[in-house]
Amino acid sequence: MWRRLSLLSKIWLSTSVALTALFGITGVLLQRKILETATETLRQEAEASFQSYQSLWKARSETLGSVAAIMSSMPNVRAAFQTGHRPTIRDAASELWDRASDQLKETAFFVVADPAGTTLAALDAHSPVNLPSSWAMMRSVREQFPAQASGFAVINNQLFQLVLTPVYVDGVVGRQLMSVLITGYVVNHLVAQRLKDSTGGSEFLFLTGDRVFASTLNERATSTLVNSLAGIKTGGLVSDGVSEYASLVQELVDLEGHPAGALFVFRSFDSARKRLAELQRYLIVIWIGALGAGLLVSYLLARRIVQPVRMLDQAAGQVARQNYTLRIPDAGEDELGRLAATFNSMCESLQGAQQELIRQERISTIGRMASSIVHDLRNPLAAIYGGAEMMVDTDLSPAQVKRVAANIYKSSRRIQEMLQDLLQVTRGKSGIREVCQLYDVVAAAVEANHDVAAGHGVKIETSIPDGIELSLERARVERVFLNLIGNAIEMMEGGGEIRIAAREQEGSVEIDVSDTGPGIAPEIRDRLFQPFASFGKRNGLGLGLALSRQSILDHGGDMWVTGSGPGANFRIRLPRAASTPAMAAQ
Repeated sequence: MWRRLSLLSKIWLSTSVALTALFGITGVLLQRKILETATETLRQEAEASFQSYQSLWKARSETLGSVAAIMSSMPNVRAAFQTGHRPTIRDAASELWDRASDQLKETAFFVVADPAGTTLAALDAHSPVNLPSSWAMMRSVREQFPAQASGFAVINNQLFQLVLTPVYVDGVVGRQLMSVLITGYVVNHLVAQRLKDSTGGSEFLFLTGDRVFASTLNERATSTLVNSLAGIKTGGLVSDGVSEYASLVQELVDLEGHPAGALFVFRSFDSARKRLAELQRYLIVIWIGALGAGLLVSYLLARRIVQPVRMLDQAAGQVARQNYTLRIPDAGEDELGRLAATFNSMCESLQGAQQELIRQERISTIGRMASSIVHDLRNPLAAIYGGAEMMVDTDLSPAQVKRVAANIYKSSRRIQEMLQDLLQVTRGKSGIREVCQLYDVVAAAVEANHDVAAGHGVKIETSIPDGIELSLERARVERVFLNLIGNAIEMMEGGGEIRIAAREQEGSVEIDVSDTGPGIAPEIRDRLFQPFASFGKRNGLGLGLALSRQSILDHGGDMWVTGSGPGANFRIRLPRAASTPAMAAQ
């Protein structure tokens, strides 16, 4: 099928496929790059959210530590703590806590505990917190004193962020630990939501093992994510079945430096995917528009490129039909333009060569025609010349004079008929027809060649049924048989046989003329009826058969060669005579 397509279609289809593939690959690569960029951007946003969380959490921890350190260094606070009287300690602590900022008091709590970890006074945030009455980690943390200790702790099924500040007094045996100030936050959903609001919309999840302490996600998403967080890595992707997230993981360390839980920061792909979908639709519209424009431009360019080739193809077809006058318009100075110029030069050369060939052929035809006419006229002219010489130089009896005069008359009439026949053939005209008996026409031709045939030892047999009437120009058809018989006799120098047979067909008559000679040479068989086609003859230039076939064609019949030997076999078909005895010339 590809081979049957036009050059324009091939170029356009090839360009279309190339453009489609190019735009498609470009779109896929661009979309993949955009997705990778979006994923990286979300990961960076998650990291930024995590860094914001760390900064915020660190700032809170430092604030708690600073407040506790300031409180522990105040003389009146130290004096109140030395009394050991719980109401006094609670009043002093309450007075100090009232001076703290409202933002700090909104979420934090303040506890005064003895060195053993027993709560002496506790001040909650505005939202009540289930604070323990005893802090069991105190013994293990005391090793870090007098420095502050901070970290996470799970107490009473709650996750705390704590800062422990020791308060020392000078005693008889040196500095002694008098009490411990415990400040901190309860990590709950309210804290997680505030983290989300302050970090630009990232999702937070605090958990230990499979226990969730705080989450900004709904219960379904939280449950799904908890079940899929076992093998998650920092920067990896995770899905809750509806949305996909870029994630970061931060380990939560307790007061002793051991893992107390984990914080997961998630950045949703929903908004990014929405933007990607819009971008993808935009890219598809641009891709379709660019592809359509590319196909249109490629078609116009291909058509412009193919137009000179199409003109060359059409011109080559005209040249194949021997029309050398065609010229191609100037197509520029590129390869196609130079090809068009070369084609025009070739046409000019062919036209000149054709004109020269026609001129040479006309001269050659005139020479051959003249030679053929001289050959055909030589015998009757010789008879006229010989008869006239006998009448001039010899005393003849009246009977001899009459016979010689009759021969001169027949020869001159033969010359007249030959010239008239040649004139009619060259002008394409026909003479007057008459209804003739086919047997009489063939018999006249046989009789005219009887003496020559006898001299060559050639026997002529005829098989012509009586009563076959044809409307003919008798002289022309008779010369057809004269030519066929004469050619056969000339080719059979050692003798032979000529057979002429006729049979009636529906509406026509077929006549076979065959001989036992050497037959027709293969090299001239296909051009036997063309002018000047001759082979193996001493005289003549090959006009006889061409004129004979033209005579038959002028009668509405045809003449051709049948069989492949032995000898030559010609077949003539002529239409049957009309009902009228004579027909006017056409």
